[in-house]
Amino acid sequence: DAMELQAFLIFATTQAVVIASPGPSAILVASQGASNGWRRTVFQMFGMMVATAIYFVMSATGLAALILASNLIFQIIKWVGVAYLVYLGITALLSRSGGLSVARTGKVSSRKALFSQGFVVEFANPKVLLFFAAILPQFLDTAAPIAPQMIIMGLTGAAMQFVIYSAYAKLGYTLANGGLRIWIVGLINRSAGAALIFAGFKMASVTTER
Repeated sequence: DAMELQAFLIFATTQAVVIASPGPSAILVASQGASNGWRRTVFQMFGMMVATAIYFVMSATGLAALILASNLIFQIIKWVGVAYLVYLGITALLSRSGGLSVARTGKVSSRKALFSQGFVVEFANPKVLLFFAAILPQFLDTAAPIAPQMIIMGLTGAAMQFVIYSAYAKLGYTLANGGLRIWIVGLINRSAGAALIFAGFKMASVTTER
């Protein structure tokens, strides 16, 4: 069906733009890619993908809309995300051995820590919740079975996350390990920290009023 294909392409384009936008997740992946390399940062991407998968399921069952309707739950999720991003940003700014520190020979994070970090940042981002509760349903054909559509969209989103975030991770690794001067690496680290703090403040301004 031409209309179904058109709706899918619009969804895919929208999802790609959302993922590729230099938000908290992209900044985090690029920073960890610089410190840990792409192979270990994959575990962080898996954490983000699991969080996204949960939101897909919640969207399909209507739970995401219920959370969006509950101001208290929405505020809790939002402020957890704000606090965590600011914490990561301050850590990057003040500590060379911090969890987000960008350095050629930095502390290597465990797979579990990377997975957890990716999951929390993605799941506690209110913009992701808004996307799945308010935007995603608009691409669904309610006259057709919902489950197959959600599976197709979910797999498409996961593939896009993996490809786009892999590019960010490799970019971060290249910047930090390309023979750059130490002060440039330090500047990248401070910039990543400042960007995460800024993202946290931007996240704090997100409301359910659309």
